[in-house]
Amino acid sequence: MTLDAVKAGVLLFAAAIVQVSIMQSISVFGASPNLLLVTLLSIALLRGALFGAVCGFFAGLVLDTATLGTLGLTSLLLTVGAYWIGRYGETTGRDRGHAPYVSVAVVTVLYALGALGLHFMLGDAVSARVVLVDALVPGLIFNLLLTAPVYALTRRLLPPRDWSAERSGEVSLLG
Repeated sequence: MTLDAVKAGVLLFAAAIVQVSIMQSISVFGASPNLLLVTLLSIALLRGALFGAVCGFFAGLVLDTATLGTLGLTSLLLTVGAYWIGRYGETTGRDRGHAPYVSVAVVTVLYALGALGLHFMLGDAVSARVVLVDALVPGLIFNLLLTAPVYALTRRLLPPRDWSAERSGEVSLLG
């Protein structure tokens, strides 16, 4: 488990650095790909809710620190998104081929809505039209294009675990 944590930490740190240094400079139709989000969701899908939530907090903290943004805003969004996708991976989506794409699509939209809501509550000037109409669809397409290679790399570094071995301590009903 600690080797998985080290691998995930290094992978997320590298993704955060690439996100800040390269990906944010790529802009088509006002949107840029979110490599950190796709990497985090791949890890959460493979490792579960708790591991994903901790990784989401770490990734958000690194990103907020690197961009000098509002500390904790990205951490909150990534923690919640990774927890939800980790639960999806633990319950129904762990062996499905479409699971990474569904995860990235859903969380990309929810991330945009959550960021918009949090910035509004903090009193930051943000345009809902720019976030939801102009940038959401190109950002979603970028993230979906990144999903296959990032998920394949993450799956190679963190191979899927046998979930049935962890659930052997469950109570079964007799009769």
